[in-house]
Amino acid sequence: MTSTGDQALMADIDLDFERRPLASQSIYGSLRRRIVDLQLRPGELVSRAQLAGEYGVSQTPVRDAFFQLQREGLVEIFPQSRTVVAKINVAHARQTQFLRMALEIEVGKTLAAAGDPARIAVARHVLQLQLRALDEDRLERFSALDRHFHLSLCDAAGHPDLWHMISERSGHIDRLRALNLPDPGKVNAIIAAHGQILDAIAAGDAAACEAAVRLHLSGTLSAVPLICERYPDYFDAPAN
Repeated sequence: MTSTGDQALMADIDLDFERRPLASQSIYGSLRRRIVDLQLRPGELVSRAQLAGEYGVSQTPVRDAFFQLQREGLVEIFPQSRTVVAKINVAHARQTQFLRMALEIEVGKTLAAAGDPARIAVARHVLQLQLRALDEDRLERFSALDRHFHLSLCDAAGHPDLWHMISERSGHIDRLRALNLPDPGKVNAIIAAHGQILDAIAAGDAAACEAAVRLHLSGTLSAVPLICERYPDYFDAPAN
């Protein structure tokens, strides 16, 4: 049963995947989630007419959503021919992770220097929700909560806009993460890393926080050779 406290926080942490009224931007968001969550696979053909029927709209908002996704490198549009989900670009993923690493290290330093436990209260609550999702074997929810954990820290440090800016170009690294998440021990390693980051912040130990962030955010990229070996058709070039 969900507690009153959980309900209050869940109002702020939007994990509701139910359908909402769909316009162009909402269709873009829905398609992006489906691509990032690998419901639409790298290299898969996507039909504008079929999706328009699925969402109950004309083809125009689907076309507009395709253009947005193309700008993020998540679909390839071949005029008068076809649109396909872009394959994973490892170089792009590394660049995005570099930006995210720089941001989250500075976020950790800021919060560690602040010495205010209240600023990481939301992140601690999200970590508890992650533990519950793990116990319930709800991997999709766990992944969504993972994103909210990091967003909550950026928000607490006063940099939510930077988080959203980086997230807009995170489609390739996020797909790598989705392929890596089911691996044995991965979710437990994430739980442990989140706990270490919060403990270091609470202790005011910026160096320990930086070390924990670096180790945590390097995990998926270190697994790229194995992921590429298992899913060679998902990548646009040999990964290294």
